Amino acid sequence: MKILLAEDDFATRKFMLNFLSKYGECDVTVDGMEAVDAFMMALEDDEPYDLVCLDIMMPVMDGYQSLVGIRNLEKERNIPQDQAVKVIMTTQLNDEKNVKMAFELGCSIYSGKPIDQDRFEQALKKLNLI
Repeated sequence: MKILLAEDDFATRKFMLNFLSKYGECDVTVDGMEAVDAFMMALEDDEPYDLVCLDIMMPVMDGYQSLVGIRNLEKERNIPQDQAVKVIMTTQLNDEKNVKMAFELGCSIYSGKPIDQDRFEQALKKLNLI
């Protein structure tokens, strides 16, 4: 599995990288703009990501903007919805408004922080990634 992790907090980034590395190759970005750029480069190289984990509160471009950018890149390339990348929002924002917005913008799973490893693994299974 090819994974893109967008996380600006060093400790969380390190934890997530260690956790996700057992499931596949991980690329890491520290802001939303880098995440969209990395996603675009992967599409151009014909090596798309299977999973994108996006923090919401990031500098330059937040997770919502990144999610919109990723979904727009998929639309531009006519990628069918059933082949779209799976996106897990990883955030401390666990209120109903943020959860609803994330799903409206096209996220697959919403995972609150701190990340519960067992629940995250269940989410990966639900998405048929593991």
